[in-house]
Amino acid sequence: MKIVVTGSAGFIGSYVAHALLDQGHTVVGFDNFNDYYDPALKEARNARLEIRDGFTLIRGDLTDYQLLTSTFQQHKPDRVCHLAAQAGVRYSLQNPFAYEQSNLAGNLNVLECCRHFNISRLVYASSSSVYGGNKKIPFSESDPVDHPVSLYAATKKANELMAHAYSHLYGIQTIGLRFFTVYGPWGRPDMAYWLFTDAMVKGNPIKVFNHGDMKRDFTYIDDIVQGVLSALFVDELAPYEVFNLGNNQPELLMDMIKVLGDALGIEPKMEMLPMQPGDVPVTYADIEKAKERLGYHPNTSLKVGLGSFVDWYKSCFAEV
Repeated sequence: MKIVVTGSAGFIGSYVAHALLDQGHTVVGFDNFNDYYDPALKEARNARLEIRDGFTLIRGDLTDYQLLTSTFQQHKPDRVCHLAAQAGVRYSLQNPFAYEQSNLAGNLNVLECCRHFNISRLVYASSSSVYGGNKKIPFSESDPVDHPVSLYAATKKANELMAHAYSHLYGIQTIGLRFFTVYGPWGRPDMAYWLFTDAMVKGNPIKVFNHGDMKRDFTYIDDIVQGVLSALFVDELAPYEVFNLGNNQPELLMDMIKVLGDALGIEPKMEMLPMQPGDVPVTYADIEKAKERLGYHPNTSLKVGLGSFVDWYKSCFAEV
C-alpha cells in the first residue's frame, strides 16, 4: 500500500515509516521540522529515511491545507498514519496556540483530506494524557475521559471526538491510539529519560518532580510500532476505535532513575521538586482490548529498553 505518515521525522513517525518500508509499502512522509526540540535530530532521523527506496518526503506544515491537499492529490495514498502533533504537557502551559494550530487545525485538515480523497482507514495518535487525573487504574478505553488536566490532553481528546464525527458523517474508519510514555533510541530530548541522561552525563542534578512519587507505564518504541502497524492493517476493526498502547506495567520513577544510572554507570544526583502543573501521579494502561483486537503484545522490559537507549546515546548522540 501507499501510506502517508505525518510526523515522519518525529520519534514514533520515523520508526513507523521504517517498519512500513521494511514490509514493502510505499511511504509519503510529511513533517514541518519545527524547533520544539533541536531540528538537527529530526533531520538526522529523516536522512536515514531519505536513502531508502519507496520513501518520499513532503516538507511542510499540516496547517497548509493547500499543500496537504496537493500531496494527497499527487500521491493518492491508500491509508494515513497521522502521528504529527505538538507534543508535551509542560510546553502547552507557555505555548497554547502551538497546540491550537497543530493539534486542532492541522488535525482537521488531515480529516478533510481523508474525507475528500476516500481514505479507507486513518490511524492517529492520541495519548494516555486523555485520562487526566482518573483515580481508577489501570486506565481502560471505556473509562470516562472528560477531565483533562492540560491543554495538550484536551487537544488529544478533541482529536478523538473529531475522528468520531468524521467516522459517523463520512464513513472514514478512524483508529485512535493512546500512547503511554514511549521511549527508546532516537527518542525525544524533552522526555524525562533523555533529560536525566543528559544531566547525569554532564554531572548535573536531575529534576525529580513530586519528590519521585510517580509511576509511568514506560513503553518501548519497538512495541509501540508493532501496535501501530496492526492498527493500520488488521482486519475486522469497527468504523471508530480507540486503543491503549502501553506496557501494562507502571514503573516507579525512582526505579527508572536507578535503572538508568546503572546503565550509564553513574550515581545520579537528584533535586527533589513538587508536582508540576498538568502532570499526573500514575499512568497505567489496560491493554486487554489491544491484545484481543490488534494482537498487541509488548515484551520489552525497562532494563532492556533503557539499556538500548543508553547504548545508542553513547555511540550516536555526537553524530546527531
